[in-house]
Amino acid sequence: MEKYDTIATLAALAQETRLDIFRLLVEVGPEGRAVGRIGEALGLPSATLSFHLKELKHAGLVSVQREGRSLIYAANFATMTGLIDYLTRHCCAGDPAACGITPPTNSARKETA
Repeated sequence: MEKYDTIATLAALAQETRLDIFRLLVEVGPEGRAVGRIGEALGLPSATLSFHLKELKHAGLVSVQREGRSLIYAANFATMTGLIDYLTRHCCAGDPAACGITPPTNSARKETA
C-alpha cells in the first residue's frame, strides 16, 4: 500500500458509521453480508447505508458481489492487512517484532501491491 492509498483508507474509516460498517463486515468474515442485513444490524436507513458503502468501496475496504437480487458486501482483508503493514513498516526502528508486532506475511503484501 502506498501513501495515497493509506490516506484514502484512513479517511474512509475516520467516520463513525463507516467504521461501524467495516467492523461488522470484518466480524462476519469473508462471506460478507447482504445490504439489508447490514442496515438491520446497525439501524441504518437504505440511503445512508448506500452512501457509506460506496465510500468504503471507493477506498478499497469492501468488495461487493451480486447473489440473485441481493448485493453482498464483504471486508477486503488484503486492504486491511496492507494498511496495518504500511502503518507498522517503520515502527520500532524498522523492526516491528521488537514492539511485539507480528508483520503480515509476504503473500499479504503481494496482494496489496
